[in-house]
Amino acid sequence: MGEKSRRPAVRLTARGAIALALVATLAGYVLAAVFDVGHLVGAAFVLASALGALLVNRRELLSLVVTPPLVFFCATLFVELGRAFGSVSVVQSLALGLYTSMTRGAPWLFAGSAIVLGVAWRRGLRDNVRELREELKADAAEVPRPRQPFVPEPEGYFEPKVYGTPRGED
Repeated sequence: MGEKSRRPAVRLTARGAIALALVATLAGYVLAAVFDVGHLVGAAFVLASALGALLVNRRELLSLVVTPPLVFFCATLFVELGRAFGSVSVVQSLALGLYTSMTRGAPWLFAGSAIVLGVAWRRGLRDNVRELREELKADAAEVPRPRQPFVPEPEGYFEPKVYGTPRGED
């Protein structure tokens, strides 16, 4: 009963976990409209985000942690665009709908982001950040630095050049 018995059989990529959260949030919007319960959107978002953080590959935790606000905004934008097309002023309706939906969903957005961050931190996000830092340091060490900060351009660099032969002289 070692480490292998605790691993879930399903592993997601970061893209898969993001898609799961997006689809679940959109489904929450549909269910909220059908059953007239506004909290279904936020609950679906939080549950899908937490599930995605639990099932994502450990090496992709860093990619997943930054996406919950973007996922929530994209789902909200998609839904509000659909609602706005039936109104007289599409831009005004879209702006008001986005404002209302984002402010109503803010507690759920913060909760989902915090849960994803907490789960990812527990699963090894710290190691991912450390590996990224080491990679960036190694890349920075390999880049040769020029000795002279400014290299002047050669004489006539900005003069127009004519290539080929003029037309008509074949």
